[in-house]
Amino acid sequence: MLTTLSIRDIVLVDALDLEVEDGLTVLTGETGAGKSIILDALGLALGARSDAGLVRNGAKQASATAVFTAPDDEALIALLSERGFEVAPGEELILRRVVSADGRSRAYVNDQPAGVTALREIGALLVEVHGQHETVGLLDWKTHRTLLDNYGGLQPQLTGVAGAAERLKTAQAHLDELEASAAEAAAKAEEIALNLADLDALDPKPDEETELAGERAILGAAEKAVADLADARNLLGGDKLSQRLASALRAVEHARQRAVQAGAEGDNPIIVKLAQAAEAVDRALVEATEAVACVDAAADAFDFEPGRLDKAEERLFALRAAARKLNTTVEALPALRVKLREQLRLIEDGEEALTKARRDVAAAIEAYDVAALLLTSAREAAGDRLVAAVMDELGPLKLERARFRVTLEPVEGRRGPMGVETVRFEVATNAGTAFGPLDTVASGGELARFALAMKAALASREDQRQPVMIFDEVDQGVGGAVAEAVGGRLQRLSRGAQVLVVTHSPQVAARGHAHWKVRKADVEGHTRTSIDVLQEGPRQEEIARMLSGAEITDEARAAARVLIG
Repeated sequence: MLTTLSIRDIVLVDALDLEVEDGLTVLTGETGAGKSIILDALGLALGARSDAGLVRNGAKQASATAVFTAPDDEALIALLSERGFEVAPGEELILRRVVSADGRSRAYVNDQPAGVTALREIGALLVEVHGQHETVGLLDWKTHRTLLDNYGGLQPQLTGVAGAAERLKTAQAHLDELEASAAEAAAKAEEIALNLADLDALDPKPDEETELAGERAILGAAEKAVADLADARNLLGGDKLSQRLASALRAVEHARQRAVQAGAEGDNPIIVKLAQAAEAVDRALVEATEAVACVDAAADAFDFEPGRLDKAEERLFALRAAARKLNTTVEALPALRVKLREQLRLIEDGEEALTKARRDVAAAIEAYDVAALLLTSAREAAGDRLVAAVMDELGPLKLERARFRVTLEPVEGRRGPMGVETVRFEVATNAGTAFGPLDTVASGGELARFALAMKAALASREDQRQPVMIFDEVDQGVGGAVAEAVGGRLQRLSRGAQVLVVTHSPQVAARGHAHWKVRKADVEGHTRTSIDVLQEGPRQEEIARMLSGAEITDEARAAARVLIG
């Protein structure tokens, strides 16, 4: 809801700060008092076109600021986020426009610089303007489908269509992918088959290049390693070392036996030393034998089959040549082999997958068409109800000759989340005239009253979202019972919503929940426009003035009291 409108230096207004209430607010005043200035200022804050003529004579700049309660509409919140404006829960939304004397303008959203286009888009979701020269919202046929769907309560049908559209989109994307892959594979079938045959013959394994490179390095070093081990064996003496150590051990044993025979006892130092020598030689014999065995085992480890190095190098070269030919890496050859086999499978066996995918698409189309048909039928029924509701409103508004209809126009090839048709509201204002868009067949006054009839009919659903609505002289050219009907509909429309109306009709003014009187006066040689917020006594006096003219009579005051009720 609009809570505050602040105006600075616009045309004849020095400064105005207006608190806007819920319900119906009426603006009255003598012709030329400046009622349109208030609406022009609001329009400026909402992104309407600006020019230097709006700046009060002598002022450097003009500004208009409109403050709204925290937005709770998903579309509005999404638009604000898309345009880079984050509005926290409970935070007011402030739209401001400044126009300098040279005609340049600046726009702000919550004091952040904004483009005028963004301001206009945000404003369009906050306020609807209906007047003799413009009707923002209803004239845009792109809004008609949403208005009808909301009026008819068609969210279940819309959900069904949206789900069916998403499933169709997924099925079609899968079919497109299969067809593209199959077409690409078929165009390269011969080349794929040859490359796959080469890879099958080569049979590359994962990590094979790393293993072969390591093996080649080892095999290349094997010859020198074997020679080094042979030198080690020779230096150890090989079997001769063991034989010599064995002979030395026997000689030590013979010496010990001679000492014993000579009478040396076991604890004799000579016997002890000879025993220690025998043990040491024996250990050396064991170690020498083990050392030779280890060197021989190491040499055996380098005993590769003949030609093993040549085979490893040939395999490595073959793998790298295949990778270069296929413009890939050796590591990727196994995966490429699988991919090529899959491509050939698509060529050879892919028709079955394509057939299934086509069946899935056909089934999705059929399911979508059923859901869309249910939505179309529901729209037709809602359209009939809306036509009846609007027609009921037209007669009392002096539009008894007008006819209204809702047209559903199928769009060939469309299977979207919102259905298969466009929705348009059309009117014929006189007998014998053809139906057409609202703005091409309705005059200024008729257009405003027709908009009122439409809004009154659409608002018959409590869950129908109503933005702030402005009606500019919707009662132009009518009086009596018609003006009473206009006032009644505006009052009804303002229940749970916010409606501002510029009026010359006392019947309309008497219906207001709040009453602003716009007046013009000379202040220090300058003409200025101001607003009085009228309470009961002054309000009755103003309505009496509207009834009787310049001279307010007692009869007019009595009639005003009756109108106010």
